[in-house]
Amino acid sequence: PLQKWVLREISNFEYLMQLNTIAGRTYNDLSQYPVFPWILRDYVSETLDLTNPAVFRDLSKPIGVANERHARDVKENFEDPTGTVDKFHYGTHYSNAAGVMHYLIRTEPFTTLHIQLQSGRFDCSDRQFHSVPAAWQARMENPVDVKELIPEFFYFPEFLENQNGFDLGCLQLSNEKVGDVVLPRWARSREDFIYQHRKALESEYVSAHLHEWIDLIFGYKQRGPAAVEALNVFY
Repeated sequence: PLQKWVLREISNFEYLMQLNTIAGRTYNDLSQYPVFPWILRDYVSETLDLTNPAVFRDLSKPIGVANERHARDVKENFEDPTGTVDKFHYGTHYSNAAGVMHYLIRTEPFTTLHIQLQSGRFDCSDRQFHSVPAAWQARMENPVDVKELIPEFFYFPEFLENQNGFDLGCLQLSNEKVGDVVLPRWARSREDFIYQHRKALESEYVSAHLHEWIDLIFGYKQRGPAAVEALNVFY
């Protein structure tokens, strides 16, 4: 697949799916679900300018330090002197079963699985996936939230809609009811969000930098000295 990808015979989406498969990730196992990167950092502009590098996330850095300010804290965490476990930068993972259910909460069977995980009810509204811009904001403000994306963000508009009318409660601050997922300003509809997001994934910028993220998730920066240096060691 690498050769085909380099020659641009297969898309970035297809190459990532193949890497996930080779790495043993599958839709059949929520704890090893396919993982995709957050690729944008602009969720507030009226239009999305894919020719502007500033709209993209820095793919060479783990999502936990996508905000430069977190790098120092993450480094300090690593120096934890208790000595009882191997040292790590992040206590949670960029991909796990709870994270998959978090994103797919409006779609069965994930709704039911989420309710089972939360002892028979929906998790508190503020912790739910209610808005794409807010989810990115959480990555910027909270170094503990290191969830990357799932492939559905690039092809499946239905997961953004509360088609089944689940009662997901209200947000504490605004008292706003949680229903369909709130989209970035530049997206005119769920379909438009998926279309533009997929276009961003296949953009020149991402094509030139995707290998840096692949090194972190599937490559030589997963463990050992390269992982330590890249602030990419997980519990």
